[in-house]
Amino acid sequence: MSIELSFHGGVDTVTGSCHLIKAGGLNVLIDCGMFQGTDGWEDRNYESFSFDPSSIDFLLLTHGHLDHCGRIPLLVKAGFNGSIICTSATYDIAKIILMDSARIHEEDYAHWKKIWKRRGEKERKPLYTILDVMDTLRLFDDFARYGVKRDLNQIVSVTFKDAGHILGASFIEIDIKKEKRLIFSGDLGNRNKPIIRDPFMPESAEIIVVESTYSDREHKDFGHTVDEFAGIISQTCKRGGNTLIPSFAIERAQDLLYILRKLTDEGRIPPCRVFLDSPMGINVTGVMRRHPECFDDETSALFSNNEDPFWFPGLEFTLTPEESKQINFVKSNAIIIAGSGMCTGGRIKHHLKHNIWRPEASVVFVGFQAEGTLGRHIVDGKATVKIYRENYNVRASVHTVGGFSSHADRSILLDWLGNSKGTEKIFLVHGESEKMSNFKKAIMDRQLAGEVIAPHYEDHFEL
Repeated sequence: MSIELSFHGGVDTVTGSCHLIKAGGLNVLIDCGMFQGTDGWEDRNYESFSFDPSSIDFLLLTHGHLDHCGRIPLLVKAGFNGSIICTSATYDIAKIILMDSARIHEEDYAHWKKIWKRRGEKERKPLYTILDVMDTLRLFDDFARYGVKRDLNQIVSVTFKDAGHILGASFIEIDIKKEKRLIFSGDLGNRNKPIIRDPFMPESAEIIVVESTYSDREHKDFGHTVDEFAGIISQTCKRGGNTLIPSFAIERAQDLLYILRKLTDEGRIPPCRVFLDSPMGINVTGVMRRHPECFDDETSALFSNNEDPFWFPGLEFTLTPEESKQINFVKSNAIIIAGSGMCTGGRIKHHLKHNIWRPEASVVFVGFQAEGTLGRHIVDGKATVKIYRENYNVRASVHTVGGFSSHADRSILLDWLGNSKGTEKIFLVHGESEKMSNFKKAIMDRQLAGEVIAPHYEDHFEL
């Protein structure tokens, strides 16, 4: 039986995950994410797909992050009319993400349209609109449940398993009867973090497609991470400054609320006003309360005791732009959690504009910063950064607290791969080239597969 695997995103970069498997008379797409960052990657969102969208029978969605689901409305606009399968929690997250993405595209178009006209430049239509997203949502099929096999036809079946990355995230096993099992990792999670369970281990598979975002490092112990985080906040308050935390609205913001609640209860940080300045983050926090099936034992116990792990005295949810602007008048003892996580847009850029030049302030990065993003420039130690076309000197204290990461580190990835027996080929995706090269050597040194491949954009493989 012919089995073809091809890569249409998530290779040569960390974003835009999109892989296609052709087998058993079906064309099955795994994820269809947005390209993010600079260096020309975002322009690929405007290009045609390198396969026929109308030929896709099923889209399997590992989780709801934009770099895994953000181009699905484009896929539908280009002719896809198959079934989208994911967990119920992933659907709820993806719905919020896609609606917010469409809103941003519409607002950006409305803003730039007048400028393009004045300049005599060709306008660029929004990638998709809210109506396009609504048209997309109708294609989400019956929801997958962890560990329950589902037949796509008489030959191909799929099983979703808990990836421990964000709420509802999965790695996906695809069984092709009498031939092979393929596993697509999606994004694998860290261990011993709050709220959701650790990632499940895979069973035997001949082919594994695995992410490699943090394959070059070991995360700090989570307890030490929390200690470091508390120390940064305390020192910033002593200096009379604010602590800015660029944060992804999904999972990371909720982890921070969970930890800040604990630190507040234990008296380990000074009294602070804590702002969750992210409408999406606020909405996702509400979604999380509706999915106790994804929680670990500790979080489940809190809810059983009628305790809310996402609220504590001093916490303020700022939904409107007006409420967000009022934060600018708070000059000390504020903890501001705002998107976007890589500082590419959103409210965090406004808060950076008001604080990054203040030596008493701190900027704490708790997530991956892709090459070319404002967040990456700050992390890399640039003395001056551009925010809204103006240059600002970076005088705030800059910290990277890696233990909050929702991605597996090198040890977790190697353990996860090592649990699968009889692996013939491992494909490395969702990582930067130098990291993947080093990770490939580590896999081969441990003899975890017969062959390790770092595919490139539009590469095709007969399996």
